[in-house]
Amino acid sequence: MRIVIALGGNALLHRGERPDAAVQLANIDRVTTAIAALATEHEIVITHGNGPQIGLLAMESAADPALSAPYPLDLLGAQTQGMIGSLLARTLHDALPGRRIAALVTHTLVRADDPAFEHPTKFVGQVYSHGVASALARRRGWHIGADTTGWRRVVPSPAPERIVETDTIHDLLGCGTLVICAGGGGVPVTADHDTGALTGAEAVVDKDLTAALLAEDLKADFLLILTDVPCVYSGYGTPDQQPVLGATPAQLRGGGFMDGSMGPKTEAAARFVERTGGLAAIGALDAAYEIVHGRSGTLVRPDLPVV
Repeated sequence: MRIVIALGGNALLHRGERPDAAVQLANIDRVTTAIAALATEHEIVITHGNGPQIGLLAMESAADPALSAPYPLDLLGAQTQGMIGSLLARTLHDALPGRRIAALVTHTLVRADDPAFEHPTKFVGQVYSHGVASALARRRGWHIGADTTGWRRVVPSPAPERIVETDTIHDLLGCGTLVICAGGGGVPVTADHDTGALTGAEAVVDKDLTAALLAEDLKADFLLILTDVPCVYSGYGTPDQQPVLGATPAQLRGGGFMDGSMGPKTEAAARFVERTGGLAAIGALDAAYEIVHGRSGTLVRPDLPVV
């Protein structure tokens, strides 16, 4: 099968961990182990989150006295694609000797008039107390919002329209290359209406929705969304919590999943299955092989046709 794997933002940095390079180097082996078993049997494209990394870079850039202005989010996103892509490529190179591996910096086209630019919602960076987050917002011009465990910076998250390098990724897959791309949802860009010239956008595109779009355009058979829970849960965190082991797109959309956590993942899975008739699944990183073989996670299947 051709599988697009969307790694969660927690793959290299778990909640509460220091964002040190050594921590991420230690965590990368776990990621590689999960993916390598699948890569021996299937065509693989890997996308990944970058929330902790881009948040750290944005904070450092805003505080750097050598800069007259902080670096824009599109360029910071490109930096995270290079760093995380390099970590993944190096470890996969060692785990899969002889396999061609390419880490690409890719760009995601968004609409300049997307309403998301007026309503920031995407969490980036670390969690703060309300007092610290409010002070940072005043000092750096941030928007902030309440996450599940505290307060974080929020930025615009426009809808992905197209991954600019899709044809290149398709060609690489055709010659047996494992491709790492669309990190952090890809570098957000807008296109000039007349010339097509690309301009970076001050935003972060949702990584799971980008992965779903990429999987659709690559005609993938399977979209695998990996996170830090074994499956999707209805009533998550309540006494009525129940695992959802199988669902259709319609059932997922009726589940009331939160925008800041499982919501984008369930929506991405639903979109891919609806638009392609393929399969999607959501589950834990360490169970990646078992999820694809139907032994773990939440499987998302097409709605049965009405007869």
